[in-house]
Amino acid sequence: MAARWVTAFWDFPSAGFEAGIDFWLQASGTTLSPRRGPDGEFATLVPPDGDAHLRVQRVQSGPGGNHLDLHVDDVELDAARAVALGANVLHREPGLIVLRSPGGLPLCLDTYKGESRIPAARTWPGGAGSRVDTYCVDIPPDRYESETHFWSTLTDWALKPGYGPEFLHLDRPVDLPVRIIFQLLADPAPHDPVRSHLDLTATDIDAVSEQHRLLGANPKGRFERWQVMEDPAGITYCITD
Repeated sequence: MAARWVTAFWDFPSAGFEAGIDFWLQASGTTLSPRRGPDGEFATLVPPDGDAHLRVQRVQSGPGGNHLDLHVDDVELDAARAVALGANVLHREPGLIVLRSPGGLPLCLDTYKGESRIPAARTWPGGAGSRVDTYCVDIPPDRYESETHFWSTLTDWALKPGYGPEFLHLDRPVDLPVRIIFQLLADPAPHDPVRSHLDLTATDIDAVSEQHRLLGANPKGRFERWQVMEDPAGITYCITD
């Protein structure tokens, strides 16, 4: 696969859809596109410069979460490859195929439309900057090897060591706006699923975390190199260095 662009989605439950959109528009310094879909369930967060890489959708059931769209030249060809690696096809329409990874994560293959310019970071009062730029896959030990192998083989991006022994990342091309990392869950509950969340890279974790708190996010835990937050829709994310 040659992923030409990557888009990160927030999948908001109906009850938190508007609050989630309002928060992330402010947190990312973007504006909202016209809504799409039969019930206005899709929209793009449009940056002041560069090409959009953030979108939202309303989901009808479940707690919501995040997923990725990989933009490719031939969705059918790459979907066949994903299926051969253990993915399942959930939905097809012209130019878009929805899949589920072997570990259960939703994933979309979308037709590439020429995106190439990574947006600038959002600048906060006081000068700190941040940008949503990481998709983190949280994996129980019994599925860690198979799930990381799936993503690495599908994308043709090599697995590389991350922050510590529990992290790996894919060595993506530098001209893509979102990287993919993997976190080994140290103490998962029995039958815990593979999950995912988004991270923001920040020049000052504490300053950006405070700005997010003022916008309505809830701090959930501070670690050496990241702050865990929960947005007003109840979706967990991290602010990292």
